[in-house]
Amino acid sequence: MSLLWFLIIGVAAGWLAGQFAKGRGFGLVGDLVVGVIGAMLGGLIFRWLGIWPVGHFGHLITAIVGAIVFVAIVRMVKRV
Repeated sequence: MSLLWFLIIGVAAGWLAGQFAKGRGFGLVGDLVVGVIGAMLGGLIFRWLGIWPVGHFGHLITAIVGAIVFVAIVRMVKRV
């Protein structure tokens, strides 16, 4: 996947995770960071489950799932 698509999917995934988890986004840079970390985490989770994303939509779903998991982990750590 090209760097541009990776960044676009990262921003979209971070924003959607922010909408789901918090009710609003984290700002452009925050969305990008959450989305990129989520894309990597989602890739690991999907690989462990034996699921391989296909196309940009598959990568977006992977990144969104990973970003939501990442936001949930950050919230759990913040509570402790």
